Amino acid sequence: QVQLVESGGGLVQAGGSLRLSCAASGRTFSRSSMGWFRQAPGKEREFVAAISMSGGSTRSADSVKGRFTISRDNAKNTVYLQMNILKPEDTAVYYCAARVSRVLTTAKHDYDYWGQGTQVTVSS
Repeated sequence: QVQLVESGGGLVQAGGSLRLSCAASGRTFSRSSMGWFRQAPGKEREFVAAISMSGGSTRSADSVKGRFTISRDNAKNTVYLQMNILKPEDTAVYYCAARVSRVLTTAKHDYDYWGQGTQVTVSS
């Protein structure tokens, strides 16, 4: 069992930065690939970024490439999402997810555990 708690969301002006954190409990964090997803009002939950168990491999959605960076600290059981050059269209609830597998995936249905989400609002 893995419990995930996101933090770091908030209100920021366009062009600004935020860093989201996701703290994981349980013994499987280091054996899990991790992902960030987001869901804007009236839209489907979409993939943002993912990172492998070791942190050696990452993937990002085209919409955030060059602006968002995913990383993890297995000693702290925490995964991060550094978000720079934020745009109003980045406004959404951001969710952390864990997949107990070494296989990196962008598909939300492949993830086993989800956090409650943290709101990110970018004003223009």
